[in-house]
Amino acid sequence: MGTANRWLAWLAPLSLLAFLFLVWLIASGSTSALFLPSPRDFFARAADLFGTRWFWNRTAITFGEALLGSLVGAAVAIPTSWLIHRSRFVNAALQPFLGATQAIPAVALAPLLVLWVGRGLGAIVLLCALMVFFPILVATTVGLRHLDQDVIDAASLDGAHGLRMIVSIEAPLVAPSLLGGIRNGFTLSVTGAVIGEMVMGGAGLGQLLSQQQHNLDTAGMFVTVAVLCALAMVAYSAVYLLERRGKRLVGNSRERRGSRNA
Repeated sequence: MGTANRWLAWLAPLSLLAFLFLVWLIASGSTSALFLPSPRDFFARAADLFGTRWFWNRTAITFGEALLGSLVGAAVAIPTSWLIHRSRFVNAALQPFLGATQAIPAVALAPLLVLWVGRGLGAIVLLCALMVFFPILVATTVGLRHLDQDVIDAASLDGAHGLRMIVSIEAPLVAPSLLGGIRNGFTLSVTGAVIGEMVMGGAGLGQLLSQQQHNLDTAGMFVTVAVLCALAMVAYSAVYLLERRGKRLVGNSRERRGSRNA
Protein backbone atom coordinates (compact mmCIF):
# COMPACT_ATOMS: atom_id res chain seq x y z
CA MET A 1 0.00 0.00 0.00
CA GLY A 2 2.86 2.35 0.81
CA THR A 3 4.49 1.68 -2.57
CA ALA A 4 1.18 2.32 -4.36
CA ASN A 5 0.79 5.64 -2.57
CA ARG A 6 4.31 6.68 -3.52
CA TRP A 7 3.66 5.85 -7.18
CA LEU A 8 0.38 7.78 -7.03
CA ALA A 9 2.16 10.79 -5.52
CA TRP A 10 4.41 10.91 -8.61
CA LEU A 11 2.03 9.79 -11.36
CA ALA A 12 -0.93 12.00 -10.45
CA PRO A 13 0.87 15.37 -10.78
CA LEU A 14 2.84 14.19 -13.83
CA SER A 15 -0.40 13.12 -15.53
CA LEU A 16 -2.00 16.48 -14.79
CA LEU A 17 1.12 18.27 -16.06
CA ALA A 18 1.06 16.26 -19.30
CA PHE A 19 -2.64 17.04 -19.79
CA LEU A 20 -2.10 20.77 -19.24
CA PHE A 21 0.86 20.74 -21.62
CA LEU A 22 -1.30 19.11 -24.29
CA VAL A 23 -4.04 21.72 -23.82
CA TRP A 24 -1.40 24.47 -24.01
CA LEU A 25 0.04 23.00 -27.21
CA ILE A 26 -3.38 22.81 -28.88
CA ALA A 27 -4.52 26.26 -27.72
CA SER A 28 -1.29 28.01 -28.79
CA GLY A 29 -1.72 26.68 -32.34
CA SER A 30 -4.82 28.83 -32.86
CA THR A 31 -3.86 31.87 -30.75
CA SER A 32 -1.51 34.76 -31.38
CA ALA A 33 1.88 34.45 -29.68
CA LEU A 34 1.24 37.87 -28.14
CA PHE A 35 -1.49 36.34 -25.98
CA LEU A 36 -0.30 32.74 -25.59
CA PRO A 37 3.21 31.71 -26.63
CA SER A 38 3.74 28.19 -27.90
CA PRO A 39 5.76 25.69 -25.84
CA ARG A 40 8.54 26.07 -28.41
CA ASP A 41 8.66 29.86 -27.89
CA PHE A 42 8.51 29.35 -24.13
CA PHE A 43 11.48 26.98 -24.00
CA ALA A 44 13.49 29.12 -26.44
CA ARG A 45 12.94 32.20 -24.27
CA ALA A 46 13.70 30.16 -21.14
CA ALA A 47 17.02 29.09 -22.65
CA ASP A 48 17.87 32.75 -23.35
CA LEU A 49 17.00 33.90 -19.83
CA PHE A 50 18.53 30.95 -18.01
CA GLY A 51 21.82 31.57 -19.80
CA THR A 52 22.21 35.04 -18.28
CA ARG A 53 23.64 35.77 -14.85
CA TRP A 54 21.38 38.78 -14.24
CA PHE A 55 18.25 36.60 -14.42
CA TRP A 56 19.48 34.35 -11.63
CA ASN A 57 20.57 37.41 -9.64
CA ARG A 58 17.00 38.72 -9.88
CA THR A 59 15.68 35.31 -8.87
CA ALA A 60 17.95 35.25 -5.81
CA ILE A 61 16.80 38.75 -4.83
CA THR A 62 13.11 37.80 -4.95
CA PHE A 63 13.72 34.55 -3.08
CA GLY A 64 15.73 36.41 -0.43
CA GLU A 65 12.98 39.00 0.05
CA ALA A 66 10.35 36.27 0.40
CA LEU A 67 12.50 34.26 2.83
CA LEU A 68 13.38 37.28 4.96
CA GLY A 69 9.74 38.37 5.03
CA SER A 70 8.70 34.88 6.13
CA LEU A 71 11.24 34.91 8.94
CA VAL A 72 10.12 38.34 10.15
CA GLY A 73 6.45 37.37 9.95
CA ALA A 74 7.10 34.11 11.82
CA ALA A 75 9.19 35.89 14.47
CA VAL A 76 6.16 38.06 15.30
CA ALA A 77 3.37 35.54 14.71
CA ILE A 78 4.74 32.67 16.82
CA PRO A 79 5.16 34.58 20.12
CA THR A 80 1.81 36.30 19.50
CA SER A 81 0.10 32.93 19.12
CA TRP A 82 1.52 31.78 22.46
CA LEU A 83 0.28 34.99 24.08
CA ILE A 84 -3.19 34.39 22.63
CA HIS A 85 -3.11 30.81 23.89
CA ARG A 86 -1.99 31.67 27.41
CA SER A 87 -3.74 35.01 28.03
CA ARG A 88 -7.52 35.34 27.89
CA PHE A 89 -7.13 39.13 27.81
CA VAL A 90 -4.79 39.09 24.79
CA ASN A 91 -7.06 36.59 23.06
CA ALA A 92 -10.13 38.77 23.62
CA ALA A 93 -8.27 41.92 22.59
CA LEU A 94 -6.75 40.61 19.34
CA GLN A 95 -9.43 38.21 18.13
CA PRO A 96 -11.72 40.83 16.51
CA PHE A 97 -8.84 42.38 14.56
CA LEU A 98 -7.04 39.28 13.28
CA GLY A 99 -9.19 38.93 10.19
CA ALA A 100 -8.40 42.51 9.18
CA THR A 101 -4.81 41.51 8.45
CA GLN A 102 -6.13 39.31 5.63
CA ALA A 103 -8.93 41.58 4.43
CA ILE A 104 -6.59 44.32 3.17
CA PRO A 105 -5.12 43.37 -0.23
CA ALA A 106 -1.36 43.58 -0.68
CA VAL A 107 -1.74 45.97 -3.62
CA ALA A 108 -3.52 48.43 -1.31
CA LEU A 109 -0.89 48.11 1.42
CA ALA A 110 2.12 48.63 -0.85
CA PRO A 111 1.57 52.38 -1.54
CA LEU A 112 1.04 53.03 2.17
CA LEU A 113 4.27 51.24 3.03
CA VAL A 114 6.09 53.43 0.52
CA LEU A 115 4.86 56.50 2.41
CA TRP A 116 5.70 55.08 5.83
CA VAL A 117 8.90 53.14 5.19
CA GLY A 118 10.10 54.31 1.78
CA ARG A 119 11.10 52.26 -1.21
CA GLY A 120 13.56 49.41 -1.21
CA LEU A 121 14.23 46.15 0.59
CA GLY A 122 12.74 47.13 3.95
CA ALA A 123 9.31 47.97 2.55
CA ILE A 124 9.16 44.79 0.45
CA VAL A 125 10.19 42.58 3.37
CA LEU A 126 7.59 44.25 5.58
CA LEU A 127 4.88 43.60 2.98
CA CYS A 128 5.91 39.92 2.80
CA ALA A 129 5.89 39.70 6.61
CA LEU A 130 2.37 41.11 6.79
CA MET A 131 1.16 38.55 4.26
CA VAL A 132 2.62 35.54 6.10
CA PHE A 133 1.74 36.75 9.61
CA PHE A 134 -1.90 35.65 9.60
CA PRO A 135 -1.48 32.07 8.24
CA ILE A 136 1.32 31.32 10.68
CA LEU A 137 -0.55 32.89 13.60
CA VAL A 138 -3.76 30.99 12.92
CA ALA A 139 -2.05 27.64 12.32
CA THR A 140 0.04 27.92 15.48
CA THR A 141 -2.89 29.09 17.61
CA VAL A 142 -5.09 26.22 16.40
CA GLY A 143 -2.27 23.76 17.08
CA LEU A 144 -1.85 25.08 20.62
CA ARG A 145 -5.57 24.80 21.30
CA HIS A 146 -5.55 21.14 20.28
CA LEU A 147 -2.58 20.01 22.33
CA ASP A 148 -2.98 16.68 24.09
CA GLN A 149 -4.04 17.78 27.56
CA ASP A 150 -3.01 14.44 29.07
CA VAL A 151 0.55 15.04 27.89
CA ILE A 152 0.52 18.58 29.29
CA ASP A 153 -0.80 17.38 32.65
CA ALA A 154 1.79 14.60 32.82
CA ALA A 155 4.57 17.07 32.03
CA SER A 156 3.29 19.42 34.75
CA LEU A 157 3.39 16.59 37.28
CA ASP A 158 7.00 15.92 36.22
CA GLY A 159 7.88 19.54 37.02
CA ALA A 160 7.71 21.12 33.56
CA HIS A 161 6.54 24.74 33.81
CA GLY A 162 7.04 28.03 31.99
CA LEU A 163 9.80 28.08 29.40
CA ARG A 164 10.66 24.43 29.99
CA MET A 165 7.06 23.44 29.21
CA ILE A 166 7.12 25.49 25.99
CA VAL A 167 10.48 24.24 24.72
CA SER A 168 10.24 20.60 25.76
CA ILE A 169 6.54 19.81 25.40
CA GLU A 170 4.42 22.40 23.62
CA ALA A 171 6.84 23.34 20.83
CA PRO A 172 7.39 19.75 19.59
CA LEU A 173 3.67 18.99 19.77
CA VAL A 174 2.66 22.14 17.87
CA ALA A 175 5.50 21.88 15.32
CA PRO A 176 3.38 20.16 12.59
CA SER A 177 0.74 22.90 12.75
CA LEU A 178 3.38 25.61 12.87
CA LEU A 179 5.20 24.21 9.86
CA GLY A 180 1.90 23.95 8.01
CA GLY A 181 1.36 27.67 8.58
CA ILE A 182 4.89 28.47 7.44
CA ARG A 183 4.38 26.28 4.36
CA ASN A 184 1.29 28.21 3.31
CA GLY A 185 2.75 31.52 4.37
CA PHE A 186 5.89 31.26 2.26
CA THR A 187 3.89 30.93 -0.96
CA LEU A 188 2.11 34.17 -0.03
CA SER A 189 5.48 35.72 0.73
CA VAL A 190 6.64 35.10 -2.86
CA THR A 191 3.49 36.85 -4.07
CA GLY A 192 4.17 39.72 -1.68
CA ALA A 193 7.73 40.10 -2.97
CA VAL A 194 6.53 40.28 -6.59
CA ILE A 195 3.76 42.79 -5.80
CA GLY A 196 6.17 44.84 -3.70
CA GLU A 197 8.71 45.04 -6.51
CA MET A 198 6.03 46.01 -9.02
CA VAL A 199 4.60 48.79 -6.84
CA MET A 200 7.58 49.87 -4.73
CA GLY A 201 10.45 49.19 -7.10
CA GLY A 202 13.19 46.65 -6.73
CA ALA A 203 15.62 44.51 -8.67
CA GLY A 204 13.93 41.10 -8.57
CA LEU A 205 11.54 39.12 -10.74
CA GLY A 206 8.60 41.43 -10.01
CA GLN A 207 10.45 44.31 -11.63
CA LEU A 208 11.40 42.03 -14.53
CA LEU A 209 7.74 41.13 -15.04
CA SER A 210 6.87 44.82 -15.32
CA GLN A 211 9.60 45.32 -17.91
CA GLN A 212 8.49 42.27 -19.89
CA GLN A 213 4.90 43.50 -19.87
CA HIS A 214 6.02 46.90 -21.14
CA ASN A 215 8.04 45.23 -23.92
CA LEU A 216 5.17 42.83 -24.82
CA ASP A 217 7.49 39.92 -24.06
CA THR A 218 4.74 37.39 -23.36
CA ALA A 219 7.02 34.36 -23.58
CA GLY A 220 9.41 36.00 -21.11
CA MET A 221 6.51 36.68 -18.74
CA PHE A 222 5.52 33.01 -18.91
CA VAL A 223 9.10 31.99 -18.07
CA THR A 224 9.30 34.41 -15.14
CA VAL A 225 5.96 33.25 -13.74
CA ALA A 226 7.08 29.62 -14.12
CA VAL A 227 10.25 30.35 -12.13
CA LEU A 228 8.19 32.05 -9.41
CA CYS A 229 5.93 29.00 -9.24
CA ALA A 230 9.00 26.77 -8.99
CA LEU A 231 10.38 28.84 -6.10
CA ALA A 232 7.10 28.54 -4.22
CA MET A 233 6.85 24.80 -4.94
CA VAL A 234 10.41 24.08 -3.77
CA ALA A 235 9.91 25.99 -0.52
CA TYR A 236 6.46 24.44 -0.02
CA SER A 237 7.84 20.93 -0.53
CA ALA A 238 10.84 21.50 1.75
CA VAL A 239 8.67 22.70 4.64
CA TYR A 240 6.17 19.90 3.95
CA LEU A 241 8.93 17.32 4.39
CA LEU A 242 9.89 18.95 7.70
CA GLU A 243 6.24 18.90 8.71
CA ARG A 244 5.93 15.17 7.99
CA ARG A 245 9.13 14.49 9.91
CA GLY A 246 7.75 16.49 12.85
CA LYS A 247 4.53 14.45 12.82
CA ARG A 248 6.52 11.20 12.84
CA LEU A 249 8.64 12.41 15.75
CA VAL A 250 5.52 13.40 17.72
CA GLY A 251 3.91 10.02 16.95
CA ASN A 252 7.02 8.13 18.05
CA SER A 253 7.20 10.18 21.23
CA ARG A 254 3.60 9.37 22.08
CA GLU A 255 4.17 5.66 21.41
CA ARG A 256 7.19 5.59 23.72
CA ARG A 257 5.25 7.41 26.41
CA GLY A 258 2.35 4.97 26.04
CA SER A 259 4.66 1.98 26.34
CA ARG A 260 6.23 3.41 29.49
CA ASN A 261 2.83 4.02 31.05
CA ALA A 262 1.77 0.49 30.17
